[in-house]
Amino acid sequence: MTVNYDELSKQVLDLDVKIRFAGVANSKGEMIAGGHKENIEKILDGDNVNMSIHYALQKRELYTNLAYKIGSELSSITEYEKVTMISIPITSNDLFMISTEPRADYLKIIDFVRSSIASQK
Repeated sequence: MTVNYDELSKQVLDLDVKIRFAGVANSKGEMIAGGHKENIEKILDGDNVNMSIHYALQKRELYTNLAYKIGSELSSITEYEKVTMISIPITSNDLFMISTEPRADYLKIIDFVRSSIASQK
């Protein structure tokens, strides 16, 4: 069974009022599923979104180089003043990306995504 990324993205957006965005990027930096929560002011748009995706993929690649010592990446959380960015590897090509308001319960969000993906495989 394959994971329905659009459905998972919708479920994540509904999980917590502090979640702003949920979606999946492929290894080429293209968003293949998901989007922003309705009626929310976007902090990033256009090229800035593309740069954010690029940086998340770049960070993933850097940590992959250490996997033989520290194990595979399970998730990454970066807190900024205005937003928290979360990324969760799905496959070697796909990365689930989430942005939240500061101080969201990101461990609950990560656990939900990982268990949802595991149950659909």
